[in-house]
Amino acid sequence: MEKLKKRWNIESNWQLTVIFIVFAVTGSTSAKFAGPLTDFIGLTPDSVGSWIYWISRILLIFPIYQVLLVFFGWLFGEFEFFWNFEKKMLKAIGLGFLLK
Repeated sequence: MEKLKKRWNIESNWQLTVIFIVFAVTGSTSAKFAGPLTDFIGLTPDSVGSWIYWISRILLIFPIYQVLLVFFGWLFGEFEFFWNFEKKMLKAIGLGFLLK
């Protein structure tokens, strides 16, 4: 845990716990939102095939996750950490231009 705290520049175990909670809540919430969104769009395994449905659903989860990560980070008082994390992640996957 100490290596992670040092890498993320975190001072306390409490802050680390809050960050883990935000990651967990964000992942669960974005996966939950993807179901109704695919239904709303009209994507079902029967209409487009199982492979296309799941790939589409995963691709839908990604932007939902990005927005919710910053939102829940703000809600839990860790906005700065998650905003910096978000910027690093977007730059790492080649989408850093979205931040300008």
